[in-house]
Amino acid sequence: MAVVKAIHRHARISATKVRPFADLVRGMTAEQGLQALAFVPNRGARYLEQVLKSAVANAEDRGVRSPDRLKILECRVDGGPMMKRIQPRARGMAFTIRRRTAHIYIGVDAPELG
Repeated sequence: MAVVKAIHRHARISATKVRPFADLVRGMTAEQGLQALAFVPNRGARYLEQVLKSAVANAEDRGVRSPDRLKILECRVDGGPMMKRIQPRARGMAFTIRRRTAHIYIGVDAPELG
């Protein structure tokens, strides 16, 4: 059992906004996952859809003949580094704005590669 992966690192979206869609597609076939994500109107679903398409393309490149039967084994979203910005506030104080990033990992099962 070979696992073919695709990773999007430093995605400019918070990990908490993408995780529900990762939970949605985990365990599905790649085709079912793409269909499920196509009808979700959120930006996090678009990021996950791009990474899933990349994982399927990576499997095809490695020699998988039937990419529609690939199963999503691993789908996780971790927090990436934060860009820290300063926002001025009253009385000379400053608040920190944390612009969050995410690392999106998708691994699909490619039994043909063995």
